[in-house]
Amino acid sequence: MPGAAPSDSVDWRLVATLRAHASDLLSQATAGEGLDKGSEEQLGRSIVLDLIEAAMAEDANTGRPAWSLARQRATANAVFDALFRLGRLQPLVDDDRVENIIITGYDHVVLDLVDGSRIAGPPVADSDDELLAFLQFLASRSEVNARPFSEAQPSLHLRLDGGARLAALAWVTPRPSVVIRRHRLIQVTLDDLVAKGLMTDVTRSFLAAAVRARKSIVVAGAQGAGKTTLLRGLCSEIDPDEVIVTIETEYELQLHLLPEQHRLVHPIEARPGSGERGPDGRAAGEYTLFDGLHDSFRLDAARQIIGEVRGKEIWPMIQAMESGSGSMCTTHATSAAAALEKLASCAQQEAPGIDDRVIGRKLASTIDLVVYIDFRDVVSPDGTRARQRRITEIDAVARGERDTGYALTHVFRSVERGGTAYPHTLPDDLRELEEFGFDLTGYLATQRRRAS
Repeated sequence: MPGAAPSDSVDWRLVATLRAHASDLLSQATAGEGLDKGSEEQLGRSIVLDLIEAAMAEDANTGRPAWSLARQRATANAVFDALFRLGRLQPLVDDDRVENIIITGYDHVVLDLVDGSRIAGPPVADSDDELLAFLQFLASRSEVNARPFSEAQPSLHLRLDGGARLAALAWVTPRPSVVIRRHRLIQVTLDDLVAKGLMTDVTRSFLAAAVRARKSIVVAGAQGAGKTTLLRGLCSEIDPDEVIVTIETEYELQLHLLPEQHRLVHPIEARPGSGERGPDGRAAGEYTLFDGLHDSFRLDAARQIIGEVRGKEIWPMIQAMESGSGSMCTTHATSAAAALEKLASCAQQEAPGIDDRVIGRKLASTIDLVVYIDFRDVVSPDGTRARQRRITEIDAVARGERDTGYALTHVFRSVERGGTAYPHTLPDDLRELEEFGFDLTGYLATQRRRAS
C-alpha cells in the first residue's frame, strides 16, 4: 500500500476526509492496546480499505461512476500515506532527486535537486488551512515525542521517518512556511567523502586521527553544506565498541540506526513539553539538552555528541567537551573564525554575566579543531549544474592574548575561495596525531611542494 500515488487519479478532498475518519477509528480501536508500529499500520491498512469499500458503495448507490482498480490503489496509498507518513509530501520525500522541499504556501512549492537545480513542485494541499491541519496532525502523531504547533507555539521542528528534518512556521508568516531537508548519506565514511571530492587523502588521515585521539571538533558551514554528513563520517572513525551518547533537539545523526558501525549508542532527543509552566519555569513533560547531558553521565558514555549548536545548546556542548571525551557538534557559520565568534556570542547570550574574554578562553580550552565546509552551486560552460561541497579550512584552537581569549591556526587552508584545503601550518602538539594514523609525511611533503 505505501508509495507514491498518481496525482491525476486521486481526489485529495476525499483523501483528507478518509484520513480524518480513519484516524478516529484507529484511535478507538487501539485505545489501551499498546500495539507496536507494524501492528498499528496493519490495522490501519484494514481500516483504510474498509473506508474505501464504503465510499465505493456510496458512489454506486448514488449513480456515480464505478472506481477503477487504479483509482482504488492510488486512493488507498494516499490515505495510508496521510495517516502514517507524510501525505502529499511523501512522493517528494521518496524522490531520490530531491534534496530540499521548500514550501511558502500550499501551492507554492520549490524543490532543490541534488544536482543543484531548482524546480517547481506540485501543491501539497488544497488550501493553507489544510496544510496547517496536516502539520498539526504530524506534530501530534508521535506518542513518544509529540510537539505543539499552534498560534501559541508557531514554530515546529520534527525529525521524520527516514532521517529527514522538517521545520515549519505559521501564524507569524503570511502563509505557512515549511522546509524539509533530506539526509541522503546516513551510513558514510571519510573515504566516501574523499571519493566525493570533499577532502584530500591527507586531510582524511588528519581528521580520522583527530577523532581517534579524542580531539573535540566543531564542524561549521552554511545550511545544506553537509555538516551532519561530515559529522557522521567523523563518527565512523570511532571504535565500534565505544559507548556513544547523542544529544539533539531532533534526531538527525541516526547513529543508533547503524548497529554494525556503532554497537552501543544512547540517542537522546530533547522534548519541548506543553501546557502551563510550573514553579521552576518548566513546561510539563519538558526534557532539555541539559537534562540529556546530565543523564548521559550515568550512561557510561565514552563520547557525547551534541548535534547542532544554534543557541542554548552551547553550554551543554561546552560541558560535554570539558569532559575531554572527544565530543563533536555542528554549527552554522561562514568560516572557522566566524564559527568561534558565533559560539562565543551564543554563550554570552545564554550567560550574559560572563566576560567575553572568559568565554573565549573557555571555548579555547574545550574545542581543539574547527572544520569548515564550503558549499556552492557551480554552472559549467555547457550549462551543466553541479553542487560542490569542499572542506576549505581546518583550524586549531588555542588560548590567545587577544580580546577574544582564543587564537586560531590554519592547519589546512584553501588558496582560492571555495577551493580544496591543503596543508598550511601544523602546531607542534598536533604532530602527536601521527601515532593515531595521521599521514604526517604526506602532510609535510604537500606543504613543501605547495610552498615551492
